[in-house]
Amino acid sequence: MARGADDHADHDLVEHWDAGEMGCGELVIQLRRRLAPLAPGTRFELVARDPGAPEDLPSWCRLTGHQLVAAEHPVYLIQRRSKE
Repeated sequence: MARGADDHADHDLVEHWDAGEMGCGELVIQLRRRLAPLAPGTRFELVARDPGAPEDLPSWCRLTGHQLVAAEHPVYLIQRRSKE
């Protein structure tokens, strides 16, 4: 699953968010708010430097139905789920 930035450089990103050191609880709440207005299938690049992100973000994506397209800490490429 882990890929470098060049592997997804050709995909159009609607938004990029640098969440810095934000912890998982706050991060997933803010991430949900940022993904909600995006069209289904849209790819979103997240930078999350929290040490728990490599475990927390894949789990969150599975639970919410979003797809984790690429992950190379601290950069995560998330595709918004197709259905509400």
